[in-house]
Amino acid sequence: MSITTALHRLLAYAESEDYAGYDPYDTLNSPLPFHWLGKWGPVLAIQFQKRNPLNIRPLLGVRKGRNPKGVGLFLRAYSLLHQQSGDQEYLRKAEKLFTWLREHPSKGYSSYCWGYNFPWASPVKHLGAYEPSVVATGFVVKGLHEYYRTSGDEQVIEVMEGAVDFVVNHLPRHEDETGVCISYTPVMKDACYNASLLGAEILARYLDMTERTTAPRYDPAGAGSTRGEDLLALIESAVNFVVRRQQSDGRWNYSLDLDSGKERMQIDFHQGYVIESIEEIMRLTGIRKPEWEEAVRKGLEFYRKEQFFDSGRSKWRLPKEWPVEIHNQAQGIVTFSMFDEYRDFAKVIAEYTIREMQDRRGYFYYQKFPWYTNRISYMRWSNAWMAVALASVCNRQSEV
Repeated sequence: MSITTALHRLLAYAESEDYAGYDPYDTLNSPLPFHWLGKWGPVLAIQFQKRNPLNIRPLLGVRKGRNPKGVGLFLRAYSLLHQQSGDQEYLRKAEKLFTWLREHPSKGYSSYCWGYNFPWASPVKHLGAYEPSVVATGFVVKGLHEYYRTSGDEQVIEVMEGAVDFVVNHLPRHEDETGVCISYTPVMKDACYNASLLGAEILARYLDMTERTTAPRYDPAGAGSTRGEDLLALIESAVNFVVRRQQSDGRWNYSLDLDSGKERMQIDFHQGYVIESIEEIMRLTGIRKPEWEEAVRKGLEFYRKEQFFDSGRSKWRLPKEWPVEIHNQAQGIVTFSMFDEYRDFAKVIAEYTIREMQDRRGYFYYQKFPWYTNRISYMRWSNAWMAVALASVCNRQSEV
């Protein structure tokens, strides 16, 4: 099956579901009082459900829903496809998703920002449904930017300006001699590398857009003057912070504990996130420091050699090889398709994933183990990501 055919089947499935579905982390949408079991009740409920190959969500009272990040990913996919084909039907569908996002930001903020459509709990924090994060907002902004590139819709400028305001004025920042790290949410100050770079990428995409329009730039000082240089300084500092924490072999750990100074090691699709963000920021801003380019080169080499087999199958979290995780597959396709020397391998990953993990109904499976496959359809985590991944390949290759 061709990549284009697989993508059309996937989009037909998503459209038939109105882009609504289940999520690996949506357990707390259940009316069951998991919090009665104390702090660990909600945490354990989420972790059990994300590993459970049987979809018992209907029994728990969890309903399918639209996830703003998932909608942003589908917006990005349709926009990429319109850029490649010129098909007005893709643009029409993208416009509908843009309108939905503009009308459904997180409440309680003057800015445009987005979160997940479910509560989320960990041992250190609890986020309510739709509590905004720089990750959810960052991936929505990627979709907005591609939609603007293909449509020229000036309404996107206002929405993007709100996202910039969210990053600059609502997210705590850690600063040291190496640079700045933008926090994941407004709830607490932390240092997650890929999340901080997504915040910087929001600013870079906004500056790229305002270079192409007469609309005034966002002024973080509120003085009514053009202050794009302030945003560039913040972008540069955020990239420096992450680049200087790259390990000698090319990998990045996941985050830094600001109290202990210890890093959390979690080597998976987040390696692709980091590489993608640094490369996109360089392309968008024109800032190409030699150390940034070297970090991308080393990061790509590690990503290809250590996290993927030649067959296109990804490893789960190093050093563990299993399961094959759909998000790892999708991000590998997205990241490698950005670079000429890796573009053929992006196609290899796509072909493996279609062959091994796409259902005949069009959606993609969540995880594949040596002895069984978790076939639950997750709209954001699996399908929206694969839509972006396959659209990225189609956008950059003529015969797929």
